[in-house]
Amino acid sequence: MAIPICDIRWLLLAAAVAFIFIQMRLFATQSEYADRVAAAVEAENHCTNQMRLLIDQISMQQGRIVALEDEKKRRDEECGQLKALVKDLERRGLERLVDKVQVPVAAVVIMACNRANYLERTINSVFKYQGSVASKYPLFVSQDGSNPQVKSKALSYDKLTYMQHLDFEPVHADNPGELTAYYKIARHYKWALDNLFYKHNFSRVIILEDDMEIAPDFFDYFEAAADLLDKDKSIMAVSSWNDNGQKQFVHDPYVLYRSDFFPGLGWMLTRTTWDELSPKWPKAYPCCYFSLFFFSLGSSLGQFFQQYLAPIKLNDVPVDWKSRDLSYLIKDNYEKYFAEIVKKATPVHGENVVLKAHDIEGDVRIEYKDQSHFEIIARQFGIFNEWKDGIPRTAYKGVVVFRYQTPRRIFLVGPDSLRQLGIKDP
Repeated sequence: MAIPICDIRWLLLAAAVAFIFIQMRLFATQSEYADRVAAAVEAENHCTNQMRLLIDQISMQQGRIVALEDEKKRRDEECGQLKALVKDLERRGLERLVDKVQVPVAAVVIMACNRANYLERTINSVFKYQGSVASKYPLFVSQDGSNPQVKSKALSYDKLTYMQHLDFEPVHADNPGELTAYYKIARHYKWALDNLFYKHNFSRVIILEDDMEIAPDFFDYFEAAADLLDKDKSIMAVSSWNDNGQKQFVHDPYVLYRSDFFPGLGWMLTRTTWDELSPKWPKAYPCCYFSLFFFSLGSSLGQFFQQYLAPIKLNDVPVDWKSRDLSYLIKDNYEKYFAEIVKKATPVHGENVVLKAHDIEGDVRIEYKDQSHFEIIARQFGIFNEWKDGIPRTAYKGVVVFRYQTPRRIFLVGPDSLRQLGIKDP
C-alpha cells in the first residue's frame, strides 16, 4: 500500500527534530565535560604549582634548618666555653673567698721579753716562709713586760698582731733561791695561751721563743701534724725541736719520733689539751733556760750553748709532709714500729760502748742500768745527759735514739724499756 507523502514528511520532520535534540544534548554534554576537564586541568595545574611552592618552601626550610643546626653547634661551643669560663671564675672567686675566710691551722705566737734584735731575727725567719700560707698561720708577738725597743720592733710590722702582758704582781718562789724568772715566764705563757685560745678562739697554737729560726718545711710539717693531733688524743703536743738534733746526731730529715719528754720549744698544742692544762698550769716554767738558741751569755751558759745548741742542724731539706704517710706515729702503730726497729738493733754490752758501736754496721742497742749510768754513756757520745721527772730527754719508753756519725742508729735502752715494748731479751 502506498504511504502518503505527507506522512513521510512528518516522519522526516520528527526524525530531524529528534536528531537536532540529540545533537543539542550531546553538545551540551560535551561542553559540560569540557568544562569539567578544563576545571580538572586547572586544578591539577594549581595543585602542581602549590606542590612546587611547597617543595620550594621545604627546600628553604631545610636550608634554614641546616643554618640553624650550624648556629646551634656554634652557640653550643660558645656556651661550653662560657661555662668553662664561669667555672674558672667561680673557682678563682671561691679560692679568693676561701683565702679570706680561711680557717687557720694554728696561730703562731712568738714569746718575747726584752731582746728586740733577737725578736726581729725570729720574725723575719717566720715571714720568710709564711707568705704563701699567712691565712693559715696568723702571726702574733706576745711581749712580757714593757721593754720599749721590743714593743717598737713588734709594732713596726703590719702583718702580725701585737699583745702585751703586764704583770706587776710580786713573785713568791716556793723554794729558797729559786729563780723568779721561771714564775714570770709561766704566767706569761698562761696569759698568752688563754688569750689565743679563749679570746681569739683558735683551735691550735704554735709557740716559738724569740730566739729561734724555722726551717723551710716548718708550716707544712705542722699542718700534717695537726691531722695527727686530731686523730690521736694520746699526743699532747707536736714539736719541731730535737734536743739531740746536733748535726753529728741526725741524718734522715723524713723520720719523726714520739717522745715521753716534753721538749718545750717550737711546739703546737690544741685547745682541747689547753682546756685540760690551763687550770693546772705550773707556777714556774722549767724550760726557760732553753731560750739560748741565738746567743751565749756568761761562761757556763756559753759552754752549754757551744756544746748543745750551736751545733743544732736547721733542716734545709724541703719535705712535703702532707704527702707522707704519718700513720706509723699513731700510738698503737708506733709501739709496734718502734719495738721492731729496737729489736733488730745489735746489742752492745760492757765498757767502751762508743768504740764498739763504731765498729758495728747497722743499728746498735746499748742498755743503761740507771740514771747515773745513762749520764756516763750520754757524755761519752756527747748527747744530752739531763733527766726530768725520771725521763731522759727525747726518750720514749726509756729509749733515747740518735744517729752516730753515719746512718747508724744508737738506741740507749732503759732497764725496763724492752719489757714496755714487748721485746723478750735473749
